[in-house]
Amino acid sequence: MTNSLEIPGGVADGQKASASRVESKARTVALAGNPNSGKSTLFNALTGLRQKVGNYPGVTVERKIGRFYGAHGQAFDLLDLPGMYSLQTRSPDEAVARDVLLGRRDDTPAPDVILCVVDATNLERNLYLVAQLAELGLPLVVALVMIDLAERDGWVINVPELSRRLGCPVVPTVAAQGKGLVELRQAITRQLNGPAPHRATLPPAIEQGVRPVKDVLVCVSDKQPRFPQAEAILLVTGTKEQAVAAPAGVQPALTQARQAIAAAGVDTISATVHARYAWVETIIEHTVRTRRGAEATLSERLDGIFTHKVWGWLVFLGVMAAVFFTIFRVAEVPMDWIEAGQDALNGWIERVMPAGDFRDLLTQGIVAGVGGVVIFLPQILILFFFIGLLEDTGYLARAAFIMDRVMSRVGLHGKSFVPMLSSFACAIPGIMGARTIDNPKDRLVTILVAPLVSCSARLPVYSLMIAVMLPGAYSAWHKAGLMLALYALGLTAAFGMAWLFRKTLFKGERSLLLLEMPPYRRPALRVTLVRMWERASIFLRQAGTVILAISVIIWALSTYPKPADPQATPAQALAHSVAGRLGHVLEPVIAPLGYDWKIGIGIVSSFAAREVFVGTMSVIYSIENGEEDTPALRDALLGEKRADGSGTYTPLVCLSLMVFYVLAMQCLSTVAVVRRETNSWKWPLFQLGYMTLLAWLGAFLVFQGGRLLGFT
Repeated sequence: MTNSLEIPGGVADGQKASASRVESKARTVALAGNPNSGKSTLFNALTGLRQKVGNYPGVTVERKIGRFYGAHGQAFDLLDLPGMYSLQTRSPDEAVARDVLLGRRDDTPAPDVILCVVDATNLERNLYLVAQLAELGLPLVVALVMIDLAERDGWVINVPELSRRLGCPVVPTVAAQGKGLVELRQAITRQLNGPAPHRATLPPAIEQGVRPVKDVLVCVSDKQPRFPQAEAILLVTGTKEQAVAAPAGVQPALTQARQAIAAAGVDTISATVHARYAWVETIIEHTVRTRRGAEATLSERLDGIFTHKVWGWLVFLGVMAAVFFTIFRVAEVPMDWIEAGQDALNGWIERVMPAGDFRDLLTQGIVAGVGGVVIFLPQILILFFFIGLLEDTGYLARAAFIMDRVMSRVGLHGKSFVPMLSSFACAIPGIMGARTIDNPKDRLVTILVAPLVSCSARLPVYSLMIAVMLPGAYSAWHKAGLMLALYALGLTAAFGMAWLFRKTLFKGERSLLLLEMPPYRRPALRVTLVRMWERASIFLRQAGTVILAISVIIWALSTYPKPADPQATPAQALAHSVAGRLGHVLEPVIAPLGYDWKIGIGIVSSFAAREVFVGTMSVIYSIENGEEDTPALRDALLGEKRADGSGTYTPLVCLSLMVFYVLAMQCLSTVAVVRRETNSWKWPLFQLGYMTLLAWLGAFLVFQGGRLLGFT
């Protein structure tokens, strides 16, 4: 959102004003808040598409920064910190957020203002973080989000009084609808040189112990601490391990302070927490009232259904089935458009260019390879639309709750539900999401099994094989049911391998799940569409780089060397090529799975990325058809015959191939991320090996078992 600004010569609209914005150095705003408090929605609403995502140097924690403009055109860099409950950290993500706030990181500018997101439906817990941030003494602005949901549940918040007692601006905000964003920008601009917020008063013994530690910190530190008061509080009130890690010159004063506090009969950790919560409770007592008695809220009534032991599972399965039905039914029209566009492009190239290898490269290599994958973009976008919709409404957390009943029995950590859910979109953010798991064994188990959850990259392979296995006579519900079964198989495999790992390689106690249920919210269509656009951009960039490169390579390997006999058929030429020879070498290994050498080429190429299998098959069958009109890939597969005249892609072969792709680890990007997250090649190579073996065994059992039962 862009405001109109006063400029010399009159009032300009948003676009003209953007050119006249103040060109001074951008100030830094740190966006802090509890996990699942709505930080990401607010970040996207303020910055739009002006975002950069990377990692903090030296760690695997994501660094997300965006640009927005204040009330007078002042540029601000908004730094989205990892979610945190406290400055006393328990995970790498929280440690990075703390270090950024304290100005400890040389690679990240220290914040000029803190923008803290506070969930109005969980005011007491969220204000505890505000109490700690206030101890930094930095200008602070509170974005009060989900106030509409709090009011729906009967809570009335006196915002002006809350602002007065906190000593900083409090701005009610509904980011998904754009409400409060202008006021938020104005408050941040005003607070650049604003006063420090009020803070909780700690027990006298702790306050007295903090002073000498603060003074020593200032004197002995090589690097002047930006917030010596806050640093001293963290040292004095932290654990023994944190105190031992303090700078050597501070140790005598710190030891003396902690001994004096202990002599006064005060427990530093519990007394500090109690003092802050007492301060928060006093504020809430004077700013919040309720309009209702003990009447059950709508959220409670819905939770009675969505988290029920029986109804919860029926709703979950129904939602998933509806998602997959929509993927097949709604995506048909745009997929037909893309296919028609691909045919038109090929026809145009054949009309304007003379016959030759270069024309074949364009039509049989690039257009067939890239187009064969891009055609599934509508299905991927629909999947991401529903994932975003379910996440925004708060339903995914309920799905995680009912899934935990299964996860706990196989030894998965309670927090593993976040990586597992993320892996439905892509295994990479799922693996990165395991950073929030404190226990190293639990984190490693989650990383090792997360890629077994079916990601969107498998969707083109599933869709193609289902279209071959279940032709037009079958309804979308049949196809949706088979797709749901494939996703269920991936989850089952992940749970089974997690159980096996916990019983063998990673024995130990299982942690309990502490899950905060977010309130039910009206989904923000704009935010969901932005997510879809981001995913579409990533997919199209991959189609234009990795898939394009592999399509060209596959075309070259499938074309050269050419046979000496000029009368050789296209099929004979393909078999004579490098790719054909490689496929025949691999055929004895994959023949027990029902695959021929052409499928072998597709499997090898898709180790770069799973969806490349579809592009590879498109290239192979466009080359094999030579100068004839290339039929749709599905029809080409249906018409493929073995030497004995039987069909190659029988229902049993299609099912075997789908099972292989459910279980196989075919994504070099995921391997690289596992290497980075584990800081070792041992575990990614182990993961690649066990998943490849598991995929071969699964496909073998399906194909050979089906044949024993009389299926074809």
